[in-house]
Amino acid sequence: MSSSPLSKKRRVSGSETKTGSHCSSSNSVRTELSHTPANGMAKNGNDAEIDEGLYSRQLYVLGHDAMKRMQCSNVLISGMRGLGVEIAKNVILAGVKSVTLHDQGVAEWKDLSSQFYLREEDLGKNRADVSQTRLAELNSYVPVTSYTGTLTNEYLTQFQVVVLTNSSLDEQTRFGDFCHNNGVKLIVADTRGLFGQLFCDFGEEMTVLDTNGEQPLSAMISMITKDSAGVVTCLDEARHGFESGDYVTFTEVQGMTELNGCEPVEIKTLGPYTFSICDTSSFSDYVRGGIVTQVKMPKKIAFKSLSSSMAEPEFILTDFAKFDRPGHLHVGFQALHAFEKKNSRLPKPWSQSDADELVTLADEVNAAQTGSAKQEQLDQAVIKKLSCVAAGDLAPVNAFIGGLAAQEVMKACTGKFMPIMQWLYFDALECLPEAEDAVLTEEECAPRNCRYDSQIAVFGSKLQELLAKQRYFLVGAGAIGCELLKNFAMMGLAGGDGEVIVTDMDTIEKSNLNRQFLFRPWDVTKMKSETAAAAVKQMNPTVRITGHQNRVGPDTEKVYDDDFFESLDGVANALDNVDARMYMDRRCVYYRKPLLESGTLGTKGNVQVVIPFLTESYSSSQDPPEKSIPICTLKNFPNAIEHTLQWARDEFEGLFKQPAENALQYLTDPKFMERTLKLPGAQPLEVLEAVYKSLVTDKPRNWEDCVAWARNHWQCQYNNNIRQLLHNFPPEQLTSSGAPFWSGPKRCPHPLEFSTNNDLHMDYIMAGANLYAQSYGMPTSTDRPALSKLLQEIKVPEFTPKSGVKIHVSDQELQSANASVGKRRDDSRLEELKTLLPSNEATQFKLCPIEFEKDDDTNFHMDFIVAASNLRAENYDIPPADRHKSKLIAGKIIPAIATTTAAVVGLVCLELLKIVQKHKSLESYKNGFMNLALPFFAFSEPIAAPKHKYYEIDWTLWDRFEVKGIQPNGEEMTLRQFLDYFKNEHKLEITMLSQGVSMLYSFFMPAAKLKERLELPMTEIVTKVSKKKLGKHVKALVFELCCNDDTDEDVEVPYVRYTIR
Repeated sequence: MSSSPLSKKRRVSGSETKTGSHCSSSNSVRTELSHTPANGMAKNGNDAEIDEGLYSRQLYVLGHDAMKRMQCSNVLISGMRGLGVEIAKNVILAGVKSVTLHDQGVAEWKDLSSQFYLREEDLGKNRADVSQTRLAELNSYVPVTSYTGTLTNEYLTQFQVVVLTNSSLDEQTRFGDFCHNNGVKLIVADTRGLFGQLFCDFGEEMTVLDTNGEQPLSAMISMITKDSAGVVTCLDEARHGFESGDYVTFTEVQGMTELNGCEPVEIKTLGPYTFSICDTSSFSDYVRGGIVTQVKMPKKIAFKSLSSSMAEPEFILTDFAKFDRPGHLHVGFQALHAFEKKNSRLPKPWSQSDADELVTLADEVNAAQTGSAKQEQLDQAVIKKLSCVAAGDLAPVNAFIGGLAAQEVMKACTGKFMPIMQWLYFDALECLPEAEDAVLTEEECAPRNCRYDSQIAVFGSKLQELLAKQRYFLVGAGAIGCELLKNFAMMGLAGGDGEVIVTDMDTIEKSNLNRQFLFRPWDVTKMKSETAAAAVKQMNPTVRITGHQNRVGPDTEKVYDDDFFESLDGVANALDNVDARMYMDRRCVYYRKPLLESGTLGTKGNVQVVIPFLTESYSSSQDPPEKSIPICTLKNFPNAIEHTLQWARDEFEGLFKQPAENALQYLTDPKFMERTLKLPGAQPLEVLEAVYKSLVTDKPRNWEDCVAWARNHWQCQYNNNIRQLLHNFPPEQLTSSGAPFWSGPKRCPHPLEFSTNNDLHMDYIMAGANLYAQSYGMPTSTDRPALSKLLQEIKVPEFTPKSGVKIHVSDQELQSANASVGKRRDDSRLEELKTLLPSNEATQFKLCPIEFEKDDDTNFHMDFIVAASNLRAENYDIPPADRHKSKLIAGKIIPAIATTTAAVVGLVCLELLKIVQKHKSLESYKNGFMNLALPFFAFSEPIAAPKHKYYEIDWTLWDRFEVKGIQPNGEEMTLRQFLDYFKNEHKLEITMLSQGVSMLYSFFMPAAKLKERLELPMTEIVTKVSKKKLGKHVKALVFELCCNDDTDEDVEVPYVRYTIR
């Protein structure tokens, strides 16, 4: 992406809300960024604009309306310790109207274990003032102010949302009542060591406009009955997916037209393809067709104030295995406040006497309860643990609770997604030492005036020393990568002799800045890994982080070789595709290294931990494959905008990338011809015809030729081809069973007539001609009036639909037709083409294959896709999609938001703490899934590695046969010796043996071949069969075996690691 295309802006007339009159207060500091960076980030005016270039990925989560509402919200965040700064970071990135940071405390050693914007030289300075300058850089659209005075009721009235962290219960109750009665939305967030607490009160009447953020479902109709409750039957292509209580509306129904555009009606599902609606008995008879679409209905919800919710709490469960834990923690947190009020301090880390005192206080709090908050029997062990770790302050817990709290701020501002009703408690006690009797001493956990004091308070100093020595490989420095690095730095991972190696081959783009928070506008176009490493060193100068720019995969195994992997303590994935994840998973299984795997999609996130010899691996279970669109649907029968967008993407590749690539290969690669002629069926002819067209018949000489090409191509796609289709299948055509051909998923198209007065037609020609010119390295033009004049002079050939043109109706028909073509090759035309194609010397122009890039608004790529797709949609009467939606679908963009990333990575780092301590029990680890929109959380212990058996030997995916290839005499094993070794040592007869995709031995091999191979050393067979040399970095080979046992039964066995160096 180029670094400075000014993004398309949308004007938003936001209703003016309370502005921050507090800015002139003597206690406040404000930094204005003195420059507007080149990539178009600018100040947030009252008449706010949405910068789609910056907010692109978040807009796909929230939508434009919610973003506009957010830009009218002033937010106060009180308490700038680790949790406060995490919430502030996420809220500022999100793009609210303004953020005010409040804190009266100064930076202390205990803050540095999680407050990533405080440094050692800031000790003794006000936390809000110091954080303000660093937080203000995150998003220049959001003014960030610090306030260090006392909070008063009057002060709070200028905010739409107030967040209290690190506050006393008295403050929470006092401000809670005030906010509840004055229409200010309140969030209370708190973390104590391994425990977290979150409370929301958004007033007595809040409207949630979209409870789950999912796209509204739609389905095609095959029948509607006339009944007191009409029954709608959908086409059986796919289940409708509706639930009882959903509301729907109808379009394109023929016959029963009363339903078209009706007010939303509530439905009751009857089965996967049927549901009932309102009384249809008086409606006209249903004839055919129709689309039913779900309608999102606003939902009103009411919150209780903090004081009344305290006695009658409603809990959101984070972990079903800890079903009754929230009730105990609800009492425990109140007891902590009581302890702090009484002793003016928190319980000392791992102090038994303080723990006993907290239990006594908790019993008193519990006894005083009148409502449902009262517990029959308090869980004393949990309350004691709460006391032992309460003085701690952990970056991962702050990241998790901070991500959730920031999402609640966004819900409060926008009415998008379901808020937390109303209390959420969380704990990660599994991170503590596993042994039941393991109790840390006060001495081990006492403060040392160092930056890790608040982590030592929970885990003691020994774990800190262990963390400092870790060597970790982080794959990816995008959103998850940035968050992981920040947590690693705060936790002190590789803070001594260890090292974190982070690799990412990407450069920073503007759209990254919205969630990859280590990057700034001035970093655009720099390398991600190096920039992230440098940013994190600012947070904690002692951590050792090295940035690489390598893609992980077979090509870089020379770099990430045996020595590299064997030196690691673990791997963390921060990837955005399944293939790279599977590759890293295979490497970790082979080298037996723990793997931390995570991912996000909008408000959904997941965490999986892979532990050698304990759990299954990432590849053990897979998602079902994505459904692909049938070719015939794309070519002739689209019925949804997704189909026309995919068609437009295929057009882009087939017009501006593929032809230029093939022609270039023909000109530069001497083996191209030989390779092409070996292709199956009609492919050699198709490829060479295309090369001939690129280099001879369709080659433009100037801009006018490019315009003529685009105009003729338009005629072909949107008029001629449609007329041919209608010639083959007229609108009134019937199928063999007498049903209308154009019905159900087949929409009857109509041809378009070109006009220079139609903007969409002109957009298509402008983009198409420019891209065509670019692909030939020719000068381009953006002069629309001149283009319009040119077009009027172009003569478009007359077209008459032909008889005898075959159009395939289904993919099966297409496949069988292709299979028969394979037998009839037009060899004479092939020979002719070989002589007609020009030589390399004869071509005097530059071919430039165009790689699709969705995020640059000046390159015509999205212009072409939007125009091509919407013109085709018009052919088939499919509602068009705007540029924003088209970009999401055609660019296969993964919606993303900083809050989910922060929360997911918090959970990943809690698992990291367990791995470093070498937890042995499966129950200690937690795989997690969350959807912050619902809100929903689920934790489960990882699935154990599945066990297999041969003879009496149990094995899992983590086991293997170790075979030393070099024998004591220095000679390498031959194939015969290898086969004998397994027969003698393991009583296994090898029937087949392979390495990668190469078959080295099989029992049905021809005798001559077998005889020759049996006496060859193993490595020689490998290089011979694979036709590849073994690199010097290769220490061992992996062989896969098929074996029979001594009863001649086929048995499943582990792979072989065959060591050669």
